[in-house]
Amino acid sequence: MDKILVVDDERGVCHSFKKVLGKQGYDVVTASSGEEALEKVKVASPALVIMDVMMPGMDGLEALKKLKAEYPSLPVVMMTAYSTSDRAITAMKYGAYDYLSKPFDNSQMISLVEKALSAGKMSVPVTIELTENERAERIIGKSPAMLEIFKKIGQVAESDVTVLIKGETGTGKELIARAIYHHSKRVDKPLLPVNCAAIPETLLESELFGHEKGAFTGADMKRIGKFEQCNTGTMFLDEVGDMPLSVQSKLLRVVQDGTLQRLGGNELIKTDVRIIAATNRNLEAMVRKGEFREDLFWRLNVVTIDVPPLRERKEDIRDLVQYFIHRFNKELGREIKGVSSALLKTMEEYNWPGNVRELQNALQRAMVLCQKDCLSDGDCCKWLFLPVSSEKVSISSNIEEALSRVVDEFLKKEDSDVYKKAISSFEGIMIKKALELTKNNQVLAAKLLGISRNTLREKMNK
Repeated sequence: MDKILVVDDERGVCHSFKKVLGKQGYDVVTASSGEEALEKVKVASPALVIMDVMMPGMDGLEALKKLKAEYPSLPVVMMTAYSTSDRAITAMKYGAYDYLSKPFDNSQMISLVEKALSAGKMSVPVTIELTENERAERIIGKSPAMLEIFKKIGQVAESDVTVLIKGETGTGKELIARAIYHHSKRVDKPLLPVNCAAIPETLLESELFGHEKGAFTGADMKRIGKFEQCNTGTMFLDEVGDMPLSVQSKLLRVVQDGTLQRLGGNELIKTDVRIIAATNRNLEAMVRKGEFREDLFWRLNVVTIDVPPLRERKEDIRDLVQYFIHRFNKELGREIKGVSSALLKTMEEYNWPGNVRELQNALQRAMVLCQKDCLSDGDCCKWLFLPVSSEKVSISSNIEEALSRVVDEFLKKEDSDVYKKAISSFEGIMIKKALELTKNNQVLAAKLLGISRNTLREKMNK
């Protein structure tokens, strides 16, 4: 008969576990604190520990760390009613077998117990606390899909294994890359993000690998590339699917043996960089079409993290809304208390094609324009571009049609400066309207337009 130690400061929880697991033939012993758990493990020698994270005195994570240091092969399942990405990642890094969010059903728990009891030992990792600035942007979610991602981050973060993060635009791929970095052993070394789609093809090779003086027209001095700058650190290659084939071959060499050559140079330069890559494209399909090197794909695809779109984890929308409201209250100097139940329902029914980024931008826009202390239906739906995708398409079509008519009028004038004048006129109208909506508050108007206050002032002066 397998012995299971259940650790929770709530007696009712311990009693429930005893009752449910006892019926399955397990011998259940209990403890009410981290300190007591450490003592019980010595005496009872359980085959499995199920432990709450939040407890007075020594919390579950600290107890987990001590348990895994002394008993590395002992499987430990962590549970909590207050799930956050940091806790889940840290639990997995300390060596937890799994991480459960309360409440969970009995069949789910029994199935997990059976798997944990038959499991081998987990690797033992460490955690790193984030600074206040780093906490400003967090991965929010306690849906099953997100918990699986947190677990995988915890399992891979401390190794130097290459990770490929896949997901649609706006799902938070960079946040996941940063979470891996912040929980890695290279956290005190640089993290260098590179957006492969934002750098022109002609410059990308030089940006990544550097160039020698005279390598091409205009190369009047030697340039150290990003791989050399990032030596011993971590590089985040965003939109790696947009990297041209000519650059992919040089990247393959760096991934394979850690060497590179500057553009126009013959010297082999050794570099030690951990690579985390991300893409919103189907690399497998690109490989089949000859648009992405197969050997590079397999080198990058050592560990894959698939980030689900927001429409597939709608249970996280409530938490995301609360998080963004709290964050933008600080940034905008507002005191918005929350959203109405009707508006939240509308938001949960919407498919969010732009994913978390669209939700973030929509809430920021609504909070800038809302004159009340609660976001509700009515004007908020207009500012959020809600409620239904069909209406959104209709609105977009109307905007395109209206702009098309204006462009036709400009082009009829046969003016050589027509493009500049059209852009200037449209920009001027946008700025005036933003100032109107924010009652001439330049800070809020700049936020609404997505530009800095200084840029807004320059444009106003023009």
